[in-house]
Amino acid sequence: MGKGNSAGKGNASQRFMRATGKLRVIFGPANRSSLVHDMTEENRALLVQRERETQQWETVTRADGSTYVVPRNPEDQSLR
Repeated sequence: MGKGNSAGKGNASQRFMRATGKLRVIFGPANRSSLVHDMTEENRALLVQRERETQQWETVTRADGSTYVVPRNPEDQSLR
């Protein structure tokens, strides 16, 4: 009984795509702005801040292939 109903509806990812598709019909596309425009001063300052934040970290790869992020200088607390 339960198995027959779920087979017609598809798996969880298919149900999710159908649900979000219905939302896109109602609310429209997620982003309608142009991709070609000048950066504002606020965005430029935010980009500089984000670049500084990423420079204080480094990615370490383990022998099994997994990666994790560690501070380059553990004593530096300037951006944390």
